[in-house]
Amino acid sequence: MRTLVLSDIHGSAYACKKALSYLEKFGCERIFLLGDLLYHGPRNPLPGGHDPQGVVALLSPLKDKITAVRGNCDAEVDQMVLGFPCLADYAEFEENGVRLFMSHGHLYDPYLFSHYKADAYFSGHTHIFTAEKNADGVYCLNPGSTSLPKGGNPPTVGLYDDDGKNPPRFSVHHLESGKELAAIEIKL
Repeated sequence: MRTLVLSDIHGSAYACKKALSYLEKFGCERIFLLGDLLYHGPRNPLPGGHDPQGVVALLSPLKDKITAVRGNCDAEVDQMVLGFPCLADYAEFEENGVRLFMSHGHLYDPYLFSHYKADAYFSGHTHIFTAEKNADGVYCLNPGSTSLPKGGNPPTVGLYDDDGKNPPRFSVHHLESGKELAAIEIKL
């Protein structure tokens, strides 16, 4: 199954709309939202295209495709306007023999979580994309930020591809061009 992986939208309807255009381009059947959906937070500037209600209008119709976790900038009021659950601290899945763990990253550090018994850890929070294996042999997958990237990175989206036949693969793509910037196969 192909999954669009987004994090740190921070209320940018422009970035959200551009990111969601990859649903069709990549042939994705679902979306993982890794937190910080509507509010930009007190440490961040307003992102370009800031329109939290526009983000709500874009995401809510896709509620049946979305699995979301809470970011450090998400609050109960966000749940009141979004049409899908968005306040879980984490989510866990097992697909085709691969154990997946999703969290924003502010409560569960992807580099210190080997006791969670997962093969791959999806997180956001840092606004810096990663596709690597940590010292404990856990794949750390971060799509970066669609609206407020850090570390000199461009805005990005992630793609998780697990067809059940080939090793699962995670890749990071430039938000504007779709160009692949990083990728890793998950080999167990």
